[in-house]
Amino acid sequence: MSSTPDCPAHRSGTELGAHLSLLRRRWLLFLGCFLAGGTMGLALMRLTPPAYTATTQVLVTPVGVPEQGNQVTARQREQLNLDTEAQIARSGVVAAAAAQIAGIAEPEPVEVTVPPNSAVLLMTVTAPDPVAAATQSRAYADAYLAHRADGAQAAITSQQKLILAKLKQVNAALAKAVTQLGGLRRGTAEHTLALHRQGVLNRQASSLTLKYDALKTVPVTPGSVISPAEPPSAPSSPSLPLHLASGLVAGLLAGAGAASLRDRLDTRLRTAADVERLTGLPVLADLARPAELATSVVSACPGKWLLVKAVPAELGTASVIAPLAASAPLSVLNGAEVGDLGRADAAVLLVGLGEATAEQVAAAVRQVGRHRVPVIGVVTTTDLTPAPVPEPRRPNTLGKLVASGELAESGALTTPMSTPVHTPAHKPVNRPVGSLGKPT
Repeated sequence: MSSTPDCPAHRSGTELGAHLSLLRRRWLLFLGCFLAGGTMGLALMRLTPPAYTATTQVLVTPVGVPEQGNQVTARQREQLNLDTEAQIARSGVVAAAAAQIAGIAEPEPVEVTVPPNSAVLLMTVTAPDPVAAATQSRAYADAYLAHRADGAQAAITSQQKLILAKLKQVNAALAKAVTQLGGLRRGTAEHTLALHRQGVLNRQASSLTLKYDALKTVPVTPGSVISPAEPPSAPSSPSLPLHLASGLVAGLLAGAGAASLRDRLDTRLRTAADVERLTGLPVLADLARPAELATSVVSACPGKWLLVKAVPAELGTASVIAPLAASAPLSVLNGAEVGDLGRADAAVLLVGLGEATAEQVAAAVRQVGRHRVPVIGVVTTTDLTPAPVPEPRRPNTLGKLVASGELAESGALTTPMSTPVHTPAHKPVNRPVGSLGKPT
């Protein structure tokens, strides 16, 4: 429920008590949305197809050739750059090789994680079938290791080719130096230089030959599967706690929003607390307690003339005027006469709980406020019986008949049931009237 501009009420949205009070007022709507959210979460879980997750653990080892080094940190203490290796395992080249190994057209995407302080890759595949999940996870691991081995072997082959080409150049230069050395006389400077060049070329050729032979004997060790994936016995999703908690949280948020919106749009006054909260007017008493009613009204009224106004107007004010007139030293007005608003020193609103709205109360306050009559408070009632409708007054045609002479001619005045229309002994009494219409 939202307060009207004419009757500002204290509404703090930052206080926890205000939110709890709102939820207490709209608990049924809030509870309905909360349960509906949980039910929708369960229904979504039933509609979601099951999925199975399988994980293969791969130990990554150096392949024997120089690789990109990894900075040693608190997270990763291995020399291998496993973050780079994880990206390679997720690449399209590895996925195509895994599809070929598994014998399928397109495998499920793989999720690769690196546990801290380890040289292990966790390759996880989620698929609708448990066997397919395990098969594809192992296929990704085999494809990654094969790709790593092929890369290492290609690097070794490339280095061998470079060394072999350099060795051929050195051997050619050495053969040329030997030929030149045979034509030079010993002891000369040219012979000495050629002999030195021959020694240098011999050492280069020996070093290149050793490197070439070492590359031919380098073992390629890309890594190994330390824990192959097995078909899972239970699906990893949907998860009952996850779906139920998500549905309940969604219902909680929807219920809070719906309760807040409903509370702002609904201005009907159902309890005394609603009256004070939405209109800002104090509730003096309830009509069911006449003693409390008289005491509260007398203590709040600043004068002797009190106007009682019903909200809604169909409710009537007789139920309040009668106990106040009998037990309170006040002159109670019901607003039926024209001068009641001018006489009144204060006004009390009779609000029918369950029927009256904050807008109607605001309209009543504006109406009496135009005549500078303060509203001292509200009297609430749950008796919503409307006031009896007064019978319309019948026009007095007797005077017209006497004035026209028709009654005398017809002899109606001579009937036993007729009474005299005018008696000289009865004269009207003139009472002085004050400026505001109050009897003086």
